[in-house]
Amino acid sequence: MNRFGRISSGVIFVLLLTCNNTLAAIGSEVTKTSAAVSFNHVLNWTLGLFVVLGLFFLFIWIMKRTGALPTQSLGGMRVISGLTLGMREKLILVEVGERQLVLAVTPGKIENLCLLEGEDRVKQQPSPQTSAAEFSDKLKHYIAGAKGD
Repeated sequence: MNRFGRISSGVIFVLLLTCNNTLAAIGSEVTKTSAAVSFNHVLNWTLGLFVVLGLFFLFIWIMKRTGALPTQSLGGMRVISGLTLGMREKLILVEVGERQLVLAVTPGKIENLCLLEGEDRVKQQPSPQTSAAEFSDKLKHYIAGAKGD
């Protein structure tokens, strides 16, 4: 078992003991037994639900922070840059293997505008602002070339 698994097991154990003691204290305060579902029962169920959901989201957050939960696909496809055109329209530059695609994304469809290969590809640069500026320049060049045809 790795370090994260041991730590999470310990945290779960402590939280369960704490919740058990709390619920036992709440249950001991209820002296009157009845066959109907009371407000205290609903309160206990609701608190238990929030505790379980809170633990679930806490562990998901911890797993994302530690890298135990993959957040990106490993299929060789990634979004390099995007440009918002309107409220619901975007241009996206996607890299698939050695090719780059310029896609128009709208709520109704995704359309391939052009394929960039070889010299036309947008070079990878560490600065996202430079990459976005280069993407804009390439797009303007492509649009000007398409109007000239």
